[in-house]
Amino acid sequence: MSLLFVMLNSVEIAHEWMKLGAALVAVIAVFGAAYGISTIAKSAIDNIARQPEAGGDLRSSMVVAAALIEGITFFALVIVLLTLFVN
Repeated sequence: MSLLFVMLNSVEIAHEWMKLGAALVAVIAVFGAAYGISTIAKSAIDNIARQPEAGGDLRSSMVVAAALIEGITFFALVIVLLTLFVN
């Protein structure tokens, strides 16, 4: 009886560690996306300051790159949520 209790308890502990790991992955994904988008924006602003006539092209390229980074971030968050809630 006590061996069964120990096994069930260790499964619950492992499930809690999995939740903590999933939360950590979500935080890393969001911070990585924020850093990537801020780097893109910084580069675009620097280049627009150097060549104001290329502002439209740089701005549209920046928006596309930021959207791709956001898409990858949302995909990572969906994977984390599936890991947490689908048994």
